[in-house]
Amino acid sequence: MSMYFHLRAVPPPALRNSAAWMQRLFEDDGDAVRERVGRHREKVLDRYYLDHELLYAGTPPHHAAPGPHAQVVLGGRPVFHPDPHKPPFLLLSAARTARVASYLSAADFDVLWQRARVPLTVGAEATAPRIRAMLAEVHSDLTAFYTTAAGHGDAVVKWLVLQGLADRR
Repeated sequence: MSMYFHLRAVPPPALRNSAAWMQRLFEDDGDAVRERVGRHREKVLDRYYLDHELLYAGTPPHHAAPGPHAQVVLGGRPVFHPDPHKPPFLLLSAARTARVASYLSAADFDVLWQRARVPLTVGAEATAPRIRAMLAEVHSDLTAFYTTAAGHGDAVVKWLVLQGLADRR
C-alpha cells in the first residue's frame, strides 16, 4: 500500500461541506494532478509528510502551540469520511489559508531545520544534507502553494490518500 498527503486549493464558492464531494476532489488521474501541481493549485507530499509536519509543528514535548505553523501539513477542521477505515479530510478556510501563507512567507527555514533536527523518517535512507535539501525544497513548494491559494482567496482541502487499501480488504 502506498500513501501520500494531497493538498488542493478550492475557491470558497465551490467548496461543499460534504465528504462525498471532497472525495471527488481527489479522484482525478495522475496527469490532471501533475498539471495542477505545476500551477501551484495542488501539492502532494510523499510518504514522508510526517517529517514535514515535524518541521512546522514540532514533536512532543516541544510541540508547537496552535497557530498557522500547526496548520501547514496536518492542520484543518476534520470532515469525516463515510468509510470509517479511511482518514478524514482536513479543511482550512480561506482565512486560515491566508494565515498559513503569511507564516510560511515569513518563516526562516534554517530556524525550522535547527529545531526539527531529530531522527526523521528519511534519516535511515539519506544523509543530513540530503534530508535538509529535501525539506527545504518542500518548504519552498508549500510556501508557493499556500501563497498562490491565499492570493486567489482559496480554501485548502487535504487528504491522506491510501492507495491499495481497497485491494487489501
